Amino acid sequence: MKSDKLIIAKKKFNSRLIVGTGKYKSMSECAKAVELSGADIVTVAVRRVNISNNKKPLLMDYIDPKKITYLPNTAGCFNSDEALRTLRLAREIGGWKLVKLEVLGDKKNLFPEMIETIKSTEILTKEGFKVMVYCNDDPLMAKRLENVGACAIMPLAAPIGSGLGIQNKINIKIIRKQTKLPLIIDAGLGQASDATIAMELGCDGVLVNTAIAKAKKPFNMALAFKNAVIAGRQSFLSGRITPNLMGSASSPSKGII
Repeated sequence: MKSDKLIIAKKKFNSRLIVGTGKYKSMSECAKAVELSGADIVTVAVRRVNISNNKKPLLMDYIDPKKITYLPNTAGCFNSDEALRTLRLAREIGGWKLVKLEVLGDKKNLFPEMIETIKSTEILTKEGFKVMVYCNDDPLMAKRLENVGACAIMPLAAPIGSGLGIQNKINIKIIRKQTKLPLIIDAGLGQASDATIAMELGCDGVLVNTAIAKAKKPFNMALAFKNAVIAGRQSFLSGRITPNLMGSASSPSKGII
């Protein structure tokens, strides 16, 4: 297959799998899982992961930011002010402008608070950030995010950490049809086949954290997701057959003895 790279904010990436760095037993386990996944991008919760205190273990000591793109995110933020403050801090610490925005509605279901999300996206874009946005699977909201400057749309498959897989394929298809922005499934994947399904729907990539970090064998699962994303992408580009309620013989009927 010819070169088929993921492009976000004009930057090219070889892997279409993005891996989160939370919930692992240790930073070394996280680093090994990232390596096996083949991911070029890792998300970093600025408020939870140590990226600046030299007196404690630094994520940079385990995952080289010169080799892997760090994507600071606003995990744990519940309003626009918190999210803006967090990403401005990330820019001060590491100069990061490519960021992942997530503004949550409540602590129970962790769904995105879309009014605050749209507001934050518009402000950050005007400040020069390239904003990848965690959102619900509403095509209208996805379009509004595109209109205010998002550089990637990241609808949830299901609630964060639920492992339920994609619950609304129809909406994902609609979002795919209406946007030219990178479409990346974020949150709720539970097993490798979920990633394949996302890619077969035409998504440009997937973001996975809990499904790898909390698997019984995280390293095996990281490799499984790597292969699943590749398989799903190849399947999508190959063009599936048209579904048909009736059977169709695979061998010719002419010339039967």
